[in-house]
Amino acid sequence: MSRSVTMAALKVLRIAALIYCCSGLSACTRKPAFRVIAFFTAKEDQAHISFVREAERWFPEMAAKYRFTYDATSDWRNLNAEFLAAYHVVVFLDTRPEEPAQRAAFQTYMDHGGAWMGFHFAGFALTPSAYPANWDWYHNTFLGSGSYVSNTWRPTSAMLRVEDRNHPATHNLPETFKSSPNEWYRWENDLRQNPDIHILLSIDSSSFPLGTGPKVHEIWHSGYYPVVWTNKNYKMLYLNMGHNDMDYEHKYGATNQTLSYTLNNTIQDQLIIDGLLWLGDREKKAPRAVR
Repeated sequence: MSRSVTMAALKVLRIAALIYCCSGLSACTRKPAFRVIAFFTAKEDQAHISFVREAERWFPEMAAKYRFTYDATSDWRNLNAEFLAAYHVVVFLDTRPEEPAQRAAFQTYMDHGGAWMGFHFAGFALTPSAYPANWDWYHNTFLGSGSYVSNTWRPTSAMLRVEDRNHPATHNLPETFKSSPNEWYRWENDLRQNPDIHILLSIDSSSFPLGTGPKVHEIWHSGYYPVVWTNKNYKMLYLNMGHNDMDYEHKYGATNQTLSYTLNNTIQDQLIIDGLLWLGDREKKAPRAVR
């Protein structure tokens, strides 16, 4: 091979390498598509703490894969206008804010086009309890569900029916699928009667009987139970999942060992990912949003 041909080939390789490095640098320096902030408490129920710890591992992995930023905090004082201004999506992993100023800041954030994803206990309210039904906007207007009424026990998988496969959060899901084990909630309000609520998933009748007890009311034999929904007036998504099964009886050791996980189900994980990508897409507004 002549020297001129060799030099020409080397020049081509250098140019190709330069283009590759520049394109790689561009990809690495691109701004994230959106920013997510998750709030959590993780102090009481071991099943909820287990889910929060699971989320601490899973969400950063998804953020790296799908190019968004994920931060988390247990300091609910950060639920204020200045702090929230830096984020496009707020996640409540296990509880809700209790202070009036924090609640007001969250409502203002949502009223002005913010996005929210809530899991399991984030929807809980019961009077009397440590989380009383004392936030009417959140539980009755925003979530629409009202107070918690009862739940299945112990955490078991359910067959879930996708009621709308055209929504951005559900368009990759089959008609039915088996969920991760969970403690399922029944609510005060019939969400089917609320024109603002769009139910996306419910428990399929093939799941009954659902739960193992031992109490009779902890086993469901019939009924309609929505588990994932959105409010048409807001960019929001509530998922009843988020309660891992625990070895409370210490059958497998001295500690409350986690017996099941929420974020290890390929289909259910896809629901959460697609839901989060929808919430983070600033071009897509809530159906009735006029903001």
